[in-house]
Amino acid sequence: MAHEITIPRLGWSMEEGVLGRWLKSPGESVRRGEMLFTLEGEKAAEEIESFEAGYLWIPADAPRPGETVKVGQVIGFLLAEGEPAPTTVGSAPHHEALPQTLPEAPRRLPRPAGPAARRLARQLGIDLDTIPSPDPTGRVIDDDVRRAASRPSTARPVATPRARRRAKELGLDWTTLSGSGRGGRIRERDVDPSRPTSHSDPAPASPGTHTPASKRRLTIAQRMTAGVTQAAPVTLTTTIDAGPLVDFRNERKRTANGDAPSYHDILIQLVAATLRELPQLNACWHRDGIYQYDDIHIALAVDCEAGLLAPVVRHADRLSLDEITSRTRQLIADARANRLSQHLLEGGTFTITSLGAFGIDAFTPILNLPQAGILGVGRIVEEPIVRAGQIVAGHTLCLSLTFDHRVVDGARAAKWLTALASRIVAIG
Repeated sequence: MAHEITIPRLGWSMEEGVLGRWLKSPGESVRRGEMLFTLEGEKAAEEIESFEAGYLWIPADAPRPGETVKVGQVIGFLLAEGEPAPTTVGSAPHHEALPQTLPEAPRRLPRPAGPAARRLARQLGIDLDTIPSPDPTGRVIDDDVRRAASRPSTARPVATPRARRRAKELGLDWTTLSGSGRGGRIRERDVDPSRPTSHSDPAPASPGTHTPASKRRLTIAQRMTAGVTQAAPVTLTTTIDAGPLVDFRNERKRTANGDAPSYHDILIQLVAATLRELPQLNACWHRDGIYQYDDIHIALAVDCEAGLLAPVVRHADRLSLDEITSRTRQLIADARANRLSQHLLEGGTFTITSLGAFGIDAFTPILNLPQAGILGVGRIVEEPIVRAGQIVAGHTLCLSLTFDHRVVDGARAAKWLTALASRIVAIG
C-alpha cells in the first residue's frame, strides 16, 4: 500500500506552512530517515525526513514548491516497486496520517521539539510531554532533555480549555505556568493577565487598506507582546567613550588575513565575558522563580526581508573572536537567504540588537523571552568628548539594557551594564 507523505507540525501553534523544494526527484528511491523535502514554518525552514521507504511519486494535483500547505495535508506518496501510483493526493488534509510522529493518543498534537531533542529523548526513554522548557512556545531542545534526565520527573499540570486556547494564540507553553485555580489548575488569566486579543485592538480612525500579517509577522508580534505583558521590563541607558572600540576594530581590520570582526562580533565576545563574570542576566523567570542558565548562548537580531530573526551563537563565552566572526557571518547570510533551520533560532539566553546602521542613537529594546536581558546598540557617533579634562575629537556609543525586573533588581542590572562598558573602554 502506498505510504502518504504529509505535512508535519514544526511548532505547537503551527497550522500551515510553505512547501519548499523536494530533495528527491520523482521516481527516485528514498530510504527511511533520508531528508525528503523542505518546509517553511513560522520562523524557519526545516528539512523533513522520511519515515518510510519507497519510490517517490508526486501526482499532478500535488502542491507545488512555494504553495501554502496545511498540517496533515498529503503532498505525495512512497511506493513499493511495481505498485500502482495514485492519481490524486485528495483535497483535504489527512490528519489521521500523522500518528507516525505523535504519541500514543491518535489525535494528540506532538510536543514541539528539535530533531536532536527527539533523538535524545528516544535514547533516554523520556516522554517529551514531561519535559519542562523555559521557551514560551514550549519547544524542547536537547539541553532541556539532558536536564530532565538528571532530575526527578514532575506531574504534568492541568489547564482549562480556554487557558490552552489562549496559550496557543500567544505561542506560549502552558505547562510551564503556575495555576491560580483549585489544585493548581491553570486558568486563562494565568496565561495572559492582560488578556490582549486581536478583537481588543482599537478600530482604525480613518479609511485605509488592511493587509493580513504573514505567519512570521504574527509570530514576531506575539513574542514582542509577550516581552512586555509577560515580564516586568525596565531599560537602562548609558553613553560610553567608543574610541578604544573603534581603534581595536581598525587594528583588527589592518592585520586580519580574512574577514575582520564587526562591532557586533566584538560586542558578542564582551557581553559573553560579562555574563560569565556576572551571570544574573543569563537567566529567565520560570515557574515563580529564577531559572539560571548553565551556558551562554547569545542571540543576534538580524533584519531580514521577511521579518526580524535572532539566530544564536552557542557557547559564545568559549569562542575566540575569529570563531565568533565566522559563525555570525554564516548565520546572518543564512538568515537573509531564508536558509536558517529551527535549531539555529533556539536556546538563546541573552540577545544583542542594533539599530546603529540606521542612524539611531538610542532605543528601548523589547525582551526576547525566555530571557532576562537584551542589549540595544546605537550608532557610533564622532563628536567632541572630554578626556583628562581636555575636549578632544572622539567617538561615543549609546548602550540600552532592557532587563526583567522580576529576575534582576535595578542596582544589579546597572552594575552589569557598567561592567560591560568598562570592558569596552579597556579593550585592546
